[in-house]
Amino acid sequence: MKSTLKILILEDVEDDVELIKRTLRKAGVEFEARQEDTRDGFLRALHEYEADVILSDHSLPQFDSVEALALSKEHAPNVPFILVTGAVSEEFAVTCLKEGADDYVLKSNLARLPNAIRNALKQREAEDAKMRAALALQSQNAELKKINKELDSFVYSVSHNLRAPLMSVLGLLDLAKHENQNNKSELELYFSMMETSIHKLDETVKEILDYSRNARQNVSIEKIDLKKVIDEHFEKMQFMPGSQSIERIITIEKKADFHSDNYRLSVIMNNLISNAIKYHDPKKSQPFIRITVHVDEEKASMTFEDNGIGIEERYLDKVFDMFFRGTEKNKGAGLGLYIVKEAIDKLGGKIAIQSTVGEGTQFYIQLPNFIASDASVNDTVEAIY
Repeated sequence: MKSTLKILILEDVEDDVELIKRTLRKAGVEFEARQEDTRDGFLRALHEYEADVILSDHSLPQFDSVEALALSKEHAPNVPFILVTGAVSEEFAVTCLKEGADDYVLKSNLARLPNAIRNALKQREAEDAKMRAALALQSQNAELKKINKELDSFVYSVSHNLRAPLMSVLGLLDLAKHENQNNKSELELYFSMMETSIHKLDETVKEILDYSRNARQNVSIEKIDLKKVIDEHFEKMQFMPGSQSIERIITIEKKADFHSDNYRLSVIMNNLISNAIKYHDPKKSQPFIRITVHVDEEKASMTFEDNGIGIEERYLDKVFDMFFRGTEKNKGAGLGLYIVKEAIDKLGGKIAIQSTVGEGTQFYIQLPNFIASDASVNDTVEAIY
């Protein structure tokens, strides 16, 4: 509360005005006051006086508190309005409060007036603070949406501008390799090094794109054909080194259709399948990738298992960290498993990992099933490639 309050008193009885002032002084309230008793005078005061609080009698010669309250709400909506009057019915008092009055005090009980003023001022301050916070939040949200939109445009523009020349350079490298069949030694080594660097940069760009989309894109639920999604990812990776020699064992058991975000599920599948291929153990006679899925109405439980090179135990609590790369074979920026974890978190799921060097790695995933309550099927699919 301000050290000195400016109080606008709408009252036509001088003795009542003096009684109000005396009550406030006795309670230790520092104030200055302006008295009005006509409609025009009250309207002028609303514009000129900049009152902190309005005290209004109910009955005046020219108008009453109902009209005064309406004028106050129109011309000084943030100023507390307190009815200070003689005996009124409880129904009328309730009506005034419903119309926007902050409180009412009977002249026969003016001792309550100082606290009524303090409470009204505190309430208005709280409402003003809430309104300012809401406006600030609205402004920040608008600014964040603008920044996110600009950032999305920037990410996609940069990724396109990076990947297009990368693909051109790869094409030129392929042509150069074919034109230099008779001079393979040194040139082929250089070409191989250049190709490796280009693929590494391209992988990094794709990881950044996945990260950006997962962070900003809303979750979109649809019915998922899990077998189709898994098959599509294996097909996309059929030309990865070692892919053709890896046995694929896929088991899908369904007690219900699975509904989730197709994009984020694809990101999860893509990273886990490509990692299993990338880090397979070429020394083993029967490398495999085993994917097992159990779907019911509440969740989908997935296991991704391989007998690849495995991960050292000291790295297991770091594999989901941003930019973590446990091996030089990683061609990306170290965002792959971080993005998998982020996508699973976005869907409200869980992921865990077990791995032993030289034996292989298992990922355990649980995702909620965003299914309609009446959906129910029984189906088991098993495939070995």
